[in-house]
Amino acid sequence: MSAPIGGQAVLEGVMMRGPSNWAVAVRKPNGQIAEVCRPIESVMKRHRLFRLPVVRGVIALGESLAIGFRALAISANYAAAEDNQEAEEELSKGALVFAFLLAIGFAISLFKVGPALLADLLPISNGVWFVLVEGCIRVTVFVLYLVVISLLPDLRRVFQYHAAEHKAINAFEAGEELEPQTVQRFSLIHPRCGTAFLLWVMVIAVFVFAFFGRPAWYWLIVSRILLLPVIAGLAYELIRFAGKHTGNRVVMTLLAPGLWLQRLTTREPTLDQLEVSIAALREVLALEATDDEMVADRVEVMA
Repeated sequence: MSAPIGGQAVLEGVMMRGPSNWAVAVRKPNGQIAEVCRPIESVMKRHRLFRLPVVRGVIALGESLAIGFRALAISANYAAAEDNQEAEEELSKGALVFAFLLAIGFAISLFKVGPALLADLLPISNGVWFVLVEGCIRVTVFVLYLVVISLLPDLRRVFQYHAAEHKAINAFEAGEELEPQTVQRFSLIHPRCGTAFLLWVMVIAVFVFAFFGRPAWYWLIVSRILLLPVIAGLAYELIRFAGKHTGNRVVMTLLAPGLWLQRLTTREPTLDQLEVSIAALREVLALEATDDEMVADRVEVMA
């Protein structure tokens, strides 16, 4: 595969995605594994502008969130379905947009606007110090949030599937056999994880916001919202670069805090959970291989 495989834990399952397809595998109540796959119709394939650095990060993040919500809805339906009942229903476009806006609104309020307003209450006149304190508050809130949710018993299985996703991708990228016993030996940490991405969004924000100092409270809110796409795009480029240079000690040292944080959102999976993760990964790999063959056939005909 020329492009990396990504993924996401869902309810009792895992979603895996490649450049052109995504698939979700879910363990149903009767013990069987249900698999659903969908093509990816990315705007980046149609417009060169959307493939520019930073811009592509914003587009990729939006598409990943949309796919994630769809996969989560499918997994929830299967996890609650009766024996032998199919449940591939997806969210309607309206529901998808609503869920997207709700999640984004919550994240911005908790991790962007909230810390900025808290810092604004402090008697700090120097713009640089203000941004640094704001950044420290933001990272602290983020870490505390991860600590709290990591203690919730209901999320333990989701975190196990999160680790199962990482292990399967690590095994695939190492060229190893995709069998539960083999995959289990691999690390539950991965440099392209969303947890590391979110941490770098907060770190990069310090450098971006430093150019604006300490504006009035209303401009403070506006700047934290409007500059989020730029910051997310920059963080995407950093994570993308790190994914291609995992053997570089300097790069991995810089990414170390993000890798450590993954310990809060991953738990050692069982062999049954790894089986589900592998099923999703194999489905995506098969679909991507088919697409590559179709492209090769078209090129041969055109030649």
